[in-house]
Amino acid sequence: MVSKKNKIVAALLAFFFGGLGIHKFYLGRVGQGILYILFCWTGIPSIIAFIEFIIFLCGSEEGFDQKYNFYYFQQQSKA
Repeated sequence: MVSKKNKIVAALLAFFFGGLGIHKFYLGRVGQGILYILFCWTGIPSIIAFIEFIIFLCGSEEGFDQKYNFYYFQQQSKA
C-alpha cells in the first residue's frame, strides 16, 4: 500500500536534512536520495535541497499531489 506524502513534512525534511537527501527517501525517490548521500560532502545537495524547500512551500497542494501522490490516488480510485 502506498501512503500519501505530506507537502509540509517534505519541506521540513528538505530544510533540516536535505543535504543527506532524507526528503527524497520520504518522497520515494530512492535513487536521488542515494545521489544526495554520495555527494553530500560537496555541499551541492544542501543548496539544491534548500531550493526544493522553497519550491515545496510555494507550490500548490495539487501540483505536489500530482507529482508525488499519483500512485496513492490511483490506488484509492481502484478500491
